[in-house]
Amino acid sequence: MAFLQDDRPSREPFLNAPPTVLWLIGLLLISHAARVFLPGNLPDDILVEYALTPARYAAAFARSGSPEGVLGLLVPFISYMFLHGDFTHVGINSLWLLVFGPIVARRLGTLKFLLFFLLCGIAAALVHLSVYWGSPMQVVGASGAVSGLMAAGMRILYGRLYGGPGELAPIFSKPILGFSAVWIIANVVTGILRIGTSDDLTLIAWVAHLGGFFAGLVLIGPFSPRMGEAPYRSA
Repeated sequence: MAFLQDDRPSREPFLNAPPTVLWLIGLLLISHAARVFLPGNLPDDILVEYALTPARYAAAFARSGSPEGVLGLLVPFISYMFLHGDFTHVGINSLWLLVFGPIVARRLGTLKFLLFFLLCGIAAALVHLSVYWGSPMQVVGASGAVSGLMAAGMRILYGRLYGGPGELAPIFSKPILGFSAVWIIANVVTGILRIGTSDDLTLIAWVAHLGGFFAGLVLIGPFSPRMGEAPYRSA
């Protein structure tokens, strides 16, 4: 798949991602490496503490509170994005971030891009939590947030068909509906058939993928520069 670019001059390098995207990829890789190379049981302890575990929230709701307090319940909504199961997991997410991140980062600018990324990841976590309420399985990875970037990137890319590079393709336009249908089917099939998993303890968080995707599809509207404004070129 070609790296999505937003109206870039033809003489620029093929791979010329904004620094924000590269730093974010670096943070994902470093976070994973730092965890897995910790001694003893620390790698697993970090997963228990900072992964998103639906059972933890169900238990806190049942007893009207949590021993670690509100902050302990809120932090995993962010921290789970920077934890991954293995290097293949973080590598795939980093690759997809490199594909879809640049076009969104150039449109939004650094701070709005990072906030957009986090909000898509939080939305993905909330959707997963609501569907798998009480599940003891830990959820880790930035794929929900990256799915949001994918949706936003497609609206930006196809926006050229609806008024030029500064526009967004309508959510209910044919290209967006078609792409969304393919993404939904792919995730449902992958999740139900457990394609890509190697054991009974692994769960593909396909519901989170869809939650992040639809969050990105909607949020890129209010996040993007208004009609007639020039998109940001640096990030």
